[in-house]
Amino acid sequence: MFSINIYLKFALIALLIVGGIVLAITQGFWYAFPFILIGIGLLISYFMLGTIQSSAQLVQEMKFDEAEKRLGLIWKPEWLYKTNRAFYHILNGSLAMNKKDNNAAEAHFKQAEAIDLPTDDEKAMVQLQLANINAQKQKWNVAKLHYNNLKKLKPSQQQIKDQIAQFDVAFKNRGQMKHAQGAGRRQMMQQGGKSKRRRPKSR
Repeated sequence: MFSINIYLKFALIALLIVGGIVLAITQGFWYAFPFILIGIGLLISYFMLGTIQSSAQLVQEMKFDEAEKRLGLIWKPEWLYKTNRAFYHILNGSLAMNKKDNNAAEAHFKQAEAIDLPTDDEKAMVQLQLANINAQKQKWNVAKLHYNNLKKLKPSQQQIKDQIAQFDVAFKNRGQMKHAQGAGRRQMMQQGGKSKRRRPKSR
């Protein structure tokens, strides 16, 4: 998909609108009209599309700091076109998870969840991340809710299918994990009790 570098777009917007206004004053409105119209069109595209495409590319390239800065160039996220607004929160949620900030990640993914995403791939991505976050927090009932939502979807991307399969195994084994953790705690307590019963040898 064709895209203009965001900084070049800013420069063109300023040049076309300001230059168009100057041209309108000196030469007349109809001489300036095409320049002003193109400038306004670019400005509207910035407000509706933001920097989502280039930010997503930076995330894929694992340039996370640059991606975060690029997303920060979006002035009004609430003005973005619906799908781009959803991806704004998905990208921010992914960046927050990379920083181990699960609370911020969950907040962003919930906002993405509230938007009608276009395909099951995006919906599955959001439900999977919310299920993962709540599983890490040991909130299994909430994780199960998102897990059930996830099972109703039919994503097409193999990478998402593989991640769902991995989570499916981990989720089904959570009972064994809890049992193992509980047994480990009991064993530590028993060992601690035995050590307390031992008396130091007199010298």
